[in-house]
Amino acid sequence: MASQPTKWALGNQAPARGSSQGLRTPANGKTIYNRPLNRSRTQELSQASFAYLFGEMVSYAQRRVTDIQDLEKRLNNQGHPIGLKLLDLLLYREPPRSQLRPLNIIALLQFITTVLWKHLFARPADALEKSSNPETPDEYMITDNEPLVNQYISVPKGMDQLNCAAFVAGVIEGACDGAGFAARVTAHSMGTKTEGELWPGKTIFLVKFQPEIVEREQFLGKS
Repeated sequence: MASQPTKWALGNQAPARGSSQGLRTPANGKTIYNRPLNRSRTQELSQASFAYLFGEMVSYAQRRVTDIQDLEKRLNNQGHPIGLKLLDLLLYREPPRSQLRPLNIIALLQFITTVLWKHLFARPADALEKSSNPETPDEYMITDNEPLVNQYISVPKGMDQLNCAAFVAGVIEGACDGAGFAARVTAHSMGTKTEGELWPGKTIFLVKFQPEIVEREQFLGKS
């Protein structure tokens, strides 16, 4: 049985020293780019490997940042291109009749909270809600009670407001942009560390669409 992955503590780390050589090519000459897109649909990455990789990504993003907002912005930027590419991959893997890109906001968000979330975390998101405030019809909220990306990151006391799920917010934002629904996505910690709290790591991803997207949605709804 594999051991549990260790937590990665944030801190000032020097750049790792290593060989300047590039990636090695397998003896048979085949790399990941030679695999069919559908071949690895059911394969999963071990949590130990993910914890190590994501810990290194956070450490890399932490270098030369000025504040927590800057660090979260860098994590968001790391996730954005993944969301762009992941949208195309997951639509390709869908049945032929449903390979069309989502045509409205609700269809897009449902795709993200089910298909994309299951691909990344082996389960759907915990909730999808629309803002009840009539002044913010452009805001939607995706809830994850226990984000996987936060489970192996030990945040120091001086950075209590940091939420490394900003990386997932970047993935969501990239998927929205790739589908033609420009949006700004941010991650907000909603859980508390008080005794008896059921979900201390609860995170809400606030999806705020651009005004022109909401205007287009309203026009299509009327027609």
